[in-house]
Amino acid sequence: MTNPHQCSGRLRITAAAAVLGALTVGGCNGDDPVAPQDYDPDIPTEWAPAVTNPFFPLAPGSHRVYESDDGVEVIVIDVLAAPRDVNGVSATVVRDQVFEDGELIEDTFDWFAQDVAGNVWYLGEDSREIEDGQVVSTAGSWEWGVDGALPGIYMWADPGGHIGEEYRQEYAAGVAEDWGEVLAVDVDVSVPAGDFSGCVQTEDWNALDSGPRENKFYCSGIGPALELEPGGTRVELVEVDNG
Repeated sequence: MTNPHQCSGRLRITAAAAVLGALTVGGCNGDDPVAPQDYDPDIPTEWAPAVTNPFFPLAPGSHRVYESDDGVEVIVIDVLAAPRDVNGVSATVVRDQVFEDGELIEDTFDWFAQDVAGNVWYLGEDSREIEDGQVVSTAGSWEWGVDGALPGIYMWADPGGHIGEEYRQEYAAGVAEDWGEVLAVDVDVSVPAGDFSGCVQTEDWNALDSGPRENKFYCSGIGPALELEPGGTRVELVEVDNG
């Protein structure tokens, strides 16, 4: 459930810029990106053959549909069969399409991989904003290993062991700087697709913007089931096919 993370225009998640602290980063003015001094992820050297984390399972052929409670937005998620090589790692490809009032406005290919410990890493994305059927922007696209971009954790193997810990989900200076924090791991969620218990609740934000944050709920065997957007809009899982 992603949208482009860009320097201007439509942003998915917002947050206080102060979260960056004293980091040294490139901005949106063409500066060369420089990795922040305090971000040195322990990137795995061994990877699992598939993404099987129960809170973010990505079985090829699986399909999810989400709808906003105001009826405006529909998000269609498909896990593709063909992997993509990202910096030497075989990544699972997830296609994320966003429709607004029936019109396709975003078409994104996200790349994920799971380490042997069970953590899911976010390795990059190819994002496209669309107007009247034409691509008008690819801002927010990034790839691990290109221009200093680094991967981040998208879902922990043991979310309960990281409650209250802020972590980077991605890092491409001035382009993709999402963060996350696990708030709870035993949450009940009720959406049109079903009632679920023991779900993980996260709070996500974009360090490139200073607006409110959003909450996501991940349920075992399902993955994302509910998103609470700034302003109170609910984006709910309405259809699921595990492939």
